[in-house]
Amino acid sequence: MESTYFRRGFGLKAEIEGQLTADYHSTVVEALRANQYRLTVGSLSFRLAREFGFCYGVDRAVDYAYETRVKFPDRRLYLVGEIIHNPHVNQKLRDMGVRFLVRSEEGTFDFSAITPDDVVILPAFGVTIGDFERLRGIGCVLVDTTCGSVLNVWKRVESYARDGFTAIIHGKHWHEETKATASQVMKFPQGRYLVVFDMDEARLVCDFIERGGDVDALRERLAKGTSPGFDFERDLVRVGLANQTTMLSGESLAIAEEVRRSMVRRYGDAAGEHFRSFDTICSATQERQDAVVALLDEPPDVMVVVGGYNSSNTCHLAALVHSRGVPVFHIEDADAVDPAAGAIRHQPIDTKREEITPGWLGDARIIGITAGASTPNNKIGETVARICRTAGQDLGAVVG
Repeated sequence: MESTYFRRGFGLKAEIEGQLTADYHSTVVEALRANQYRLTVGSLSFRLAREFGFCYGVDRAVDYAYETRVKFPDRRLYLVGEIIHNPHVNQKLRDMGVRFLVRSEEGTFDFSAITPDDVVILPAFGVTIGDFERLRGIGCVLVDTTCGSVLNVWKRVESYARDGFTAIIHGKHWHEETKATASQVMKFPQGRYLVVFDMDEARLVCDFIERGGDVDALRERLAKGTSPGFDFERDLVRVGLANQTTMLSGESLAIAEEVRRSMVRRYGDAAGEHFRSFDTICSATQERQDAVVALLDEPPDVMVVVGGYNSSNTCHLAALVHSRGVPVFHIEDADAVDPAAGAIRHQPIDTKREEITPGWLGDARIIGITAGASTPNNKIGETVARICRTAGQDLGAVVG
């Protein structure tokens, strides 16, 4: 009988290597790497963070999607949502004939067009238990690219639910990964989850743990991030902490510590029976954040962060730079840099809108560059090239 579930690849790396190189390789990035992540082009000096761009999980997901097209050349291919949060990569898959399933305003996917003869790719973020079971029920081939770091978080929240602990998840309740993680606790009848977006929301929960209070106000504030029938008085007695892997690691750890202290104040010596916490921070997210901090030890004149606007880890890299007082521009891709106009199109920190800033480069001569974990190298290299053109410098004379 033909297998209908795949998680380990098809062994077709050699067959897709040429296309991956053509789609994502960058000579400019290789030149930066070879020169200790620095490159001087005329009057400009570029400094690239030492950890940037595609992480292992993204590499694996993209490779697996390309292999799937080779493995099943004559079948219809669907993708649940986006493979990763990068418009360039997702467009490449569309160009290869992959059909994208889009979540409705009600938050559900329409799988009615899928037949047992079709192939469905599950994204790096994973999918909810409900969506997975619906697809298994159809009998189609499933190619699962869920990141290993995400799977580790799932195991952790499952253990919380199994033992009767509510999973408090630091994340964005609307994000695909957080939706998938939260759904894991619902495997168990006693499973409960609560999503907190930031320290402000975490402190509201901590205040309630310690002193009780207006449960209606708390429920209204956090309603979109709670499991069905969540009871704040009942379900915050025993809690375990986890996080969306792409959140700011320092904030996730601080939230866990804040909740721990509240449990100590509430239950004293018995707090250990009411609180659990394990480090579920993705190593790649941590490494990229650490690399930005290291780059900022010698602050550049300006920093450019390249990656999808809906990429959580990219947004947090930009926010991290901003918090250190360095001018930063978060751009979705190289096209945002307009050499002719001397302008840049970018998403300001903590907004969901684009702005165009003329004369953004000004007298800047030291340019810091980094990219989110879903940004391919060619988009980084193209960004460097466009910045050089903005300043009237000849990158070709340096890189070729």
